[in-house]
Amino acid sequence: MSGQASNSEIAAIWEAAREELRASVPPATFELWIDPLEAVGVQGTSVLLTAPPAVRSWVERRYAGRLAAAVREQAPSLTGVALVEGSLEDQPAQADPRVPASLPIDPAHNFDRFVIGPSNRLAHAASLAVAELPGEAYNPLFLHGPPGLGKTHLLGAIADYLRRSSPQMTVHITTAERFTTEFVTALRHDGPARFKERYRTLDALLIDDVQVLEGKPQTEEEFVHTFNALFGAGKQIVIASDRPPASLAQLADRLRDRFQWGLTVELQPPDLRTRIALLWRMAARSAPELSEPGALREIAGQAPGNVRLLEGAMTRVVAVASMMSEPITTPLVREALGSGGTPQPSTGGAPSVSAIQDAVASVLGVARADLLSARRTPRIARARQLAMYLCRELTPLSLSQIAREFDRDHSTVLHAIRAVSKRLEPGSETSQAIHRVRSSLGTTSSVELGADADLHRPEGGPQPPSTP
Repeated sequence: MSGQASNSEIAAIWEAAREELRASVPPATFELWIDPLEAVGVQGTSVLLTAPPAVRSWVERRYAGRLAAAVREQAPSLTGVALVEGSLEDQPAQADPRVPASLPIDPAHNFDRFVIGPSNRLAHAASLAVAELPGEAYNPLFLHGPPGLGKTHLLGAIADYLRRSSPQMTVHITTAERFTTEFVTALRHDGPARFKERYRTLDALLIDDVQVLEGKPQTEEEFVHTFNALFGAGKQIVIASDRPPASLAQLADRLRDRFQWGLTVELQPPDLRTRIALLWRMAARSAPELSEPGALREIAGQAPGNVRLLEGAMTRVVAVASMMSEPITTPLVREALGSGGTPQPSTGGAPSVSAIQDAVASVLGVARADLLSARRTPRIARARQLAMYLCRELTPLSLSQIAREFDRDHSTVLHAIRAVSKRLEPGSETSQAIHRVRSSLGTTSSVELGADADLHRPEGGPQPPSTP
């Protein structure tokens, strides 16, 4: 199908794909992220989807693969999707086929809007140095930390700076998942030579979620060659991951070694002062009626995990204030967040099952819908078991209650808890994954509580206290 396909053909393909997606994702996910998308044309072998700016970046990062698969089911000749702003006529008349299409950058992802604190000061300084002296300051720059701490923001800020200060440079920002998809598509259609030509002539490559390359030996091999070509030519490479290179156990040794050739920097959860500064920035954008500045401190105390949880808490408070036609005050914050409405409990409260599922899906690089599906691939099965284990550990829910949240029976949950418990040796991959999920959720107690203590908790009874 060419870019000259009629609007009616495109609309029919997208409508059929939408219905497939509607049946495969939770209703809230569909309404929030998929429903706003509209098909506006076809460019090459990709369907162009328009979306509001607030939706586009998240959908591109989290659902691009699922959208492309749904489109291919309806029209096999269409191999991907591209999220754009405006109509087909608004897009560049002729994209350079030698340059891969970059991930759209959130306009807010620049250095001016990055809130600096003790937890991210080094990462910000290193990123700025790379942007000012690409290929000279730190190469590669490897940023790592749990989700929601600003890695994607810094990648976007570097790309934004380079494009503004050096427009002659070819700067490409993408994710490991997109890199994999493009590589597989090239093998099937254009051939590997075309793919190599596109990637190995870049001036700067910024790649997010590189942990997704684990378990993909062919893509790893290609990425090694791409890395060597760019590094050897003095081109800038910036990589982001949820773990440090040494913890990417399933990656080839030579790839992990290359990640450590330059500077490796960890981003940590923001402290209270930084969270308050972030809330002031959010308040300036949404312009709520804020009669009591101390209310922001209350929100910061209620959402200690990461920036995304902080944004979720702020969004809920603003929504409650708007619905009640009241200014944001400390009592209103407590009313909005004190009954479990915040994505992250403050001191000792239990996170919701959906928050745990989202955190596990994000850390392990799977779709939350897959955790609830009937799919039983090893990767999804392990993620599902981990989510069940954490639901049992972090919430007071019974096995039966947890089972209902996953559309399973209680024996499946029991099996999952036992399976995860057997893999909890200190330093094991499972222990590290649980630590990352708990860091994302802001729960800091030990996960080595003991399988027996958790399994024998009475059904429906309170959870035993975690060890410090």
